[in-house]
Amino acid sequence: MTRGRFLIWLVLAVLAFPISCNRRPAGPEPPQVVQSKRANSAETMTGRVVRIADGDTVTILDATNTQHRIRLQGIDAPESHQAFGTQSKKNLSDMIFDKDVTAVYDKMDQYGRLVGKILLEGRDINLEQVKAGMAWHYKEYEREQSPEDRELYARAEDEARSARRGLWVAANPIEPGEFRRD
Repeated sequence: MTRGRFLIWLVLAVLAFPISCNRRPAGPEPPQVVQSKRANSAETMTGRVVRIADGDTVTILDATNTQHRIRLQGIDAPESHQAFGTQSKKNLSDMIFDKDVTAVYDKMDQYGRLVGKILLEGRDINLEQVKAGMAWHYKEYEREQSPEDRELYARAEDEARSARRGLWVAANPIEPGEFRRD
């Protein structure tokens, strides 16, 4: 190989190296979810509720026929095999199954679910679950809620407890976190 050809190949190799380093792997990009807790960083999605897993987890089918699992923020509903688990799931299903909703979310949980608020015609469905006595206000994560939501959810739980609605008919209902540990 002549010296001229060698230099041309060397220059081409040097120029091609940065380009090859910037290539992304083929295939779909992973979903990007904003991890910030600021209200103005929230993203929204609209879609039809196609599955109710339990009293605080649903699946939404968006306009592109993509399914998204949503964990309802700020609440903790009884587990499916726990007292009031079936009633909590049914209550949520009666409100939103096969209906078009808006999800407002700003993070993803450890199970790959988006965590957010479900709105049906402007109504906060997460809050409705607490008001009906079908879920606790999830105080462990209340810092992720707006101050207004924290107050609304806490008041809704107190009112449901006082009125002995839903799971509050029991003297001392067991919170799902405690139930899972037992």
